Amino acid sequence: MKPREAMMSSMPLTLVVILGLLVPLRCQPAIDGPVRDLINRNSDFSTRLYRALASRTDNNVFLSTVTVSYGLSALLSATSGSSREQLQQVLGLAGLDPQTFPDLFQSMTTAMLGSGALNLKQGVAIFPDSSIQVSASYLDLVQAKYGGTVKSLTYATPREAADMINIWAQEQTRDQVQDLVTDLNPQTQLLLATAALYQGRFSQAFNASVTQDERFYVDKYHVVTVPMMFRADKYFLAYDRSLKVGVLKLPMVDGAAMLVVLPDEDVDITAVEEEVTSEKIQSWIRQLKKTKLEVQLPRFLLESSCSLGDVLRTLGLVQVFQDDADLSTMGATQGTKLSQVFHKAVLSVDESGDGDTSGGGSSVFATPPPRLTINRPFLFVVYHQTSGGVLQMGRLLDPTKK
Repeated sequence: MKPREAMMSSMPLTLVVILGLLVPLRCQPAIDGPVRDLINRNSDFSTRLYRALASRTDNNVFLSTVTVSYGLSALLSATSGSSREQLQQVLGLAGLDPQTFPDLFQSMTTAMLGSGALNLKQGVAIFPDSSIQVSASYLDLVQAKYGGTVKSLTYATPREAADMINIWAQEQTRDQVQDLVTDLNPQTQLLLATAALYQGRFSQAFNASVTQDERFYVDKYHVVTVPMMFRADKYFLAYDRSLKVGVLKLPMVDGAAMLVVLPDEDVDITAVEEEVTSEKIQSWIRQLKKTKLEVQLPRFLLESSCSLGDVLRTLGLVQVFQDDADLSTMGATQGTKLSQVFHKAVLSVDESGDGDTSGGGSSVFATPPPRLTINRPFLFVVYHQTSGGVLQMGRLLDPTKK
């Protein structure tokens, strides 16, 4: 395989995204048919959501898609009528019995994130205005099935309401996520916030002693200098000839893995993004083959904060934002609607991993293998290896910018 048909090496990942539930992963029970079907549907929603968000910006992108999915699913349990039907359609859950969703999502949590090894804190927070009386049954449902919380705020004093949301976000992420919201409309009725803290380590560390500054080609006219990490090892690689991209799998110690998707030099990364579906990701995983390679990868930090209301509208989620939204299952009165959906994620990639970062774990080959230097924009997907379920997605255009 050519060096350009590959990518990164075993490195650490610290990822923060907003939500409030600890969802672990050590024990991996068998995944039954309905749960596997839900994981596949959720992966499809993940790629559609990512494409919709990425198409709206020319900057770096990072999104914890599974986190947003849990938040919207908790909201779905508050709806009825056509609002529920529309949410089901957008989430890819059409044809399923809505009454089964809470238990199914709880089972998906156990299958993909359950019992501790993934080091993922994930949750949802639904913040209604203090004038809305939320039913006790809905509050209990969000807490028991989605690990989230429902907390009333007084939006007539928007600064105080924003402070409460930001304090909540900091508590869920050990102060690593700041300023989830900065501006709130005093007319806000209902707000959905998603947050998570993911701290993962790749199975093998980079050699910190040989990290050095190298060029990264943002585009034909823009070059930046970034710390470039290095490791020689055996990697699982694939090459997609239809899209002209190389794919590198970077396993983590917690059961997740990252796919780094590097377009050929003459390929527009946005054109590749438009073709990324859950089926395409699964086809990349199936094609992976082990090979020897030297990898250089930039050290980087991504921080992504976004209001997803407009993005979700482009996917067809409209009615819950309108006055005729039916949130009666929550206990809300007629005319109550969802005002906004907030999400924030932080991803840090450096040399650390499972073991020494001084280079003692790097493989030594009699003949140096091909070297791949990741020095131009790439995409990445973090997924659960056992189920193939998509957890996070992103795009790195410029490693010097968050």
